[in-house]
Amino acid sequence: MIKKVLIVEDEMDMRIFISTLLETNGYKPVATRDGKEGLQKAKEEKPDLIILDVMMPGEGGVHMYRQLKTDKMLKDIPVVMLSAVAEKTFTHYLNMLNIRIEHDIPHPDSYMEKPPDAEELLRIIESHFIKLG
Repeated sequence: MIKKVLIVEDEMDMRIFISTLLETNGYKPVATRDGKEGLQKAKEEKPDLIILDVMMPGEGGVHMYRQLKTDKMLKDIPVVMLSAVAEKTFTHYLNMLNIRIEHDIPHPDSYMEKPPDAEELLRIIESHFIKLG
C-alpha cells in the first residue's frame, strides 16, 4: 500500500521539491499551503505522515501541530517539522508554550532545518514507516 504524506508548506518551490521527492520515491504526496488547509486535509485524508513547516503566515505550523496533537483522530500521525528556525529555538518555544497550557504538547517525531537534504529527509520519512511497521 502506498504511504500518503501530507505536506504543509507555504513556499511553492519547497512544496514542489518535497512533492516530487516523495512521488519519485513511491509515496503519495498531498500538498497544502497553510495550517488551516493542512488541518482540514489531515482530517479528510488521514495521512501516514505529515511534513509541517513551522513558519507560515496566518495559523502557522506550531498552531497546527498543537491542534494535531490534541485531536484524538490525528494525534498519533508522525510529524516531521521542517523549518528555517533552528531546532534548539523551536524546542525552547515549545517548552515555554507548555508552561502556559494545561496539557503538554509532545515534541515532534522529527525536526529538520531548511533547506532539507533530499536523502536525509527520505531517511527520516522511511525511519518513521519502519517504526510504524
